[in-house]
Amino acid sequence: MFKYWAIKKYGTKLLPVLQKRYGVQNFYSAHQVRSTVYQRSFNPLFLPLGYILFLEKDVLEAVMQEEFPNLCIFSYKKEISSFLKAKHYQGFLQVIAV
Repeated sequence: MFKYWAIKKYGTKLLPVLQKRYGVQNFYSAHQVRSTVYQRSFNPLFLPLGYILFLEKDVLEAVMQEEFPNLCIFSYKKEISSFLKAKHYQGFLQVIAV
């Protein structure tokens, strides 16, 4: 249950907080996402999800390789999508569907 709410929080609350802190942007930096996650009580276990949602693709790949070298982006997105589908989630996080 807590995992679902932690993931859902990324989909519903992270973007508004990023926009409030850094202005409306198409993409945010890894530093902006990371600092927001830690300073605003988002579950840091799902930091890769924040990166997937708000970093440019090229930046995402470089950051993930550096910070989470053993994590496959495709597999992670698939796992999160499957989890949300099982919970019948319909919302912003559907953008990660593979």
